[in-house]
Amino acid sequence: MDHPAPPHSLKPALQISDDERGLLLGLAGVAIFSLTLPFTRMAVAEFDPLFLTLGRALGAALLAACWLRWTRARRPARADLPGLAMVAGGCVIGFPLLTSIALRSLPAAHGAVLVGVLPLCTALYAALRGHERPSRGFWLLAVLGALLVAAFALVQGGGSLHLADLLVFGAVAAAAAGYAEGGRLARRIGGPETIGWALLLAAPPIALILGLTLDAAQLARMGAAGWRAWLAFGYVTVFSMFVGFIFWYRGLALGGVARVGQVQLLQPFLSLAGAAVLLGEPLTIANCGFALAVIGVVAAGRHVQVRR
Repeated sequence: MDHPAPPHSLKPALQISDDERGLLLGLAGVAIFSLTLPFTRMAVAEFDPLFLTLGRALGAALLAACWLRWTRARRPARADLPGLAMVAGGCVIGFPLLTSIALRSLPAAHGAVLVGVLPLCTALYAALRGHERPSRGFWLLAVLGALLVAAFALVQGGGSLHLADLLVFGAVAAAAAGYAEGGRLARRIGGPETIGWALLLAAPPIALILGLTLDAAQLARMGAAGWRAWLAFGYVTVFSMFVGFIFWYRGLALGGVARVGQVQLLQPFLSLAGAAVLLGEPLTIANCGFALAVIGVVAAGRHVQVRR
């Protein structure tokens, strides 16, 4: 008579490694971030860029405070404060403010393609800081992906770059530092804790500046803003500024900044689709062709060596 195997001998049908789990979490974060520029473009049509930046950060800080209290998160060590300050300066203030200013005159689709160089900048920052050592093959693929999106941006921009383009590149540099430092911290204190404490660290000066700059004209504009502007404000506050980072930093912690960061090469093309749906911006055959080429680079990047 046959006897069934004991439960402990049964193996899961599907096992995934930390690298694969990190890529999946990173992809979820990228999907959330991909709508940031379209919604930012929608919001700055009625809100001042400075108010949008400060308001979304302060709202996300309130969410973070609730989360940290509910989970009874341990306070960061003193040694973690410089890294948290980099996250706050790059991801909470720098990237949102510079992109908000740029998107007053720049289409969301064009800005989204420029953000495609962010994975390369993130890997470069991580390498310069000594966190990771990508192989030569990885760098070749990263440069190839960056060249693809840069070529796309130049073609769409008529062969030249403008002031708004430079603002977006500045935003990319700020975000790269915040992403790399946040990915390093997330390995030790956790993804939600990393963005949560960074938001709380930035909250006091943000609240002070917001209080000093919020005048009667600003309040009048807020009162006259339509539901689309407030919907966009809500998205960039809840998802772009907090929820997306929970997935993103956890993914970076599991799979590594350089490797998981390459998933963000897909973000410009997800943003293009979002801009087409939300803003009516055109989605052309050329967009799809560049998207397929970049997806191929991302897929190849999974198989090259990155030492940590």
